[in-house]
Amino acid sequence: MLCPFCHTPDTRVIDSRLVDEDNQVRRRRECATCAERFTTYETAELMLPQIIKRDQRRSLFDGQKLRIGMMKALEKRPVSADQLETAITHITHKLRASGEREISSSQLGEWVMEELRQLDAVAYVRFASVYRSFEGIDAFSDVIKKLEETTHE
Repeated sequence: MLCPFCHTPDTRVIDSRLVDEDNQVRRRRECATCAERFTTYETAELMLPQIIKRDQRRSLFDGQKLRIGMMKALEKRPVSADQLETAITHITHKLRASGEREISSSQLGEWVMEELRQLDAVAYVRFASVYRSFEGIDAFSDVIKKLEETTHE
């Protein structure tokens, strides 16, 4: 690792710690030449699968787009930012764990609905109404009935 102060390649690690739910390593380093200390962070770069849209176009997974969509569904609902981030982490983990190079947007949508159902029933129905393109009141009542059935089990 190059020293950011004197640009010498001779640095040594003096401390390492896991941070960010053990997904990142924080290292304190010291330059052998100028004795300056600095911190580096290491994260594994794992490729997420491409998303296959309904019209068969492919696009890279966009975590920000996922976050915005879920935030719209959760707008004015009693769900904390930490709960939202945990749900996004679960979905991202499922994407990585799938081992696939491509995943359909319908599979991703089902995972989002699964997380939203656990967080907030209203957000779940909101997201489902857009995701499944509800045409009328019957579609809403069907989803609400199914949600009530799974909640009372």
